[in-house]
Amino acid sequence: MIDLKLLREEPDRVRSAVGRKKFGCDIDAILELDARRRSAIAEAERLRAGQKSANQEMAALRKGSPEFVKKVGEMKALAARVKELQARQGELEESWRRALLTIPNLPDASVPDGDTEEDNLVHASWGDPNRVSGEARPHWDLPWFRELVNLDRGTRIAGAGFPVFAGEMARLIRSLVDFFLAENTAAGYTELQPPLLVNADSATATGQLPDKEGQMYHVAGDGLYLIPTAEVPVTNFYRDEILEADALPYKVCAYSPCFRREAGSHGKDVRGLNRVHQFDKVELVKWVHPEHSDAELESLREDAERLLRKLELPYRTLLMCAGDIGFPHAKQYDIEVWAAGQQRWLEVSSCSNFTDFQARRANTRFRDATGTLRPVHTLNGSALAVPRVLAALLENNARADGTVALPPVLRDRMGIETIGKLRS
Repeated sequence: MIDLKLLREEPDRVRSAVGRKKFGCDIDAILELDARRRSAIAEAERLRAGQKSANQEMAALRKGSPEFVKKVGEMKALAARVKELQARQGELEESWRRALLTIPNLPDASVPDGDTEEDNLVHASWGDPNRVSGEARPHWDLPWFRELVNLDRGTRIAGAGFPVFAGEMARLIRSLVDFFLAENTAAGYTELQPPLLVNADSATATGQLPDKEGQMYHVAGDGLYLIPTAEVPVTNFYRDEILEADALPYKVCAYSPCFRREAGSHGKDVRGLNRVHQFDKVELVKWVHPEHSDAELESLREDAERLLRKLELPYRTLLMCAGDIGFPHAKQYDIEVWAAGQQRWLEVSSCSNFTDFQARRANTRFRDATGTLRPVHTLNGSALAVPRVLAALLENNARADGTVALPPVLRDRMGIETIGKLRS
């Protein structure tokens, strides 16, 4: 949620900033609704003051006197008017709250203008895409892929986009998650294991609602949502709390399965592991002092990039343009790995600064040096999402015999050098 003071005092700045993003909202209509709401509040307070004054006047009158009877009639009419205004105020309050939630976070000044992914800028890169296996092929064309990644049985069990991993692939995923968690905790993040379902308040606090209802699985009978990312439950860990300023930043990592209904477009975009409905991911979340959030974003990005270097996967980091960043984001980096078999970049992480947008919704604050309560800044990033990391590992390290060589950090964990040998 954006700063209401900013919206009221600098509406042109808000209009201009919102215009840079692809999310539409009518700032003028929201301001008009806010004015009507404030007017209703002021009128209700004026009438309640009138009630108090009338009560004092009645106390000085003799009961049953004509003046007393007249004042009783005036009081009844005043009470009815107050009740009517309170009902109207409640309706306006709810409409205003819903409207306010439709305003996206404002993009940071350092975010480039642009409308689509074509306008994103390459911020950094590492590794040489040409120095990968000469035997690279799309991961779904590896001779053993359908044996160890069973898409057909997953479809039978749940539906398309729910693969079943078997044998060495299941072990490899477990090893990747363990590697991510070990590296992140060594970097100073405290591990959490969050719930896999959240309520509507939690989804609203992080900006999934009212923006991404269609992408989340909804458990209608309980009013709960399967999490699209561990960001949602973890960011709500300190909802309605005041954090110790001296302890900032608070840094947390969490592994979870993630559930997303969106399935991409068609063809190569959704083949194999490129886009699935359930996947494993380790998420990083920070609560930081507003003065340090820019530097903390760069640190978060480096924490994610370091994992890819240790996995020896070429990557590039994009600074996302204003028209391609998410609803609650102020600034966003996307990190993509090179998948040599498909000859394309695959996104494996988004590292984002939400400034005080999520904290205002979640009512997560700290007390500054003057004693004033202020919203913290929140940041998060994937470190990392498993499926596309896995796809790149399989494609970039394919060998002539159909097996896949593991990078040293995974060989040490699994105790084997290759995966993919078919059972006889």
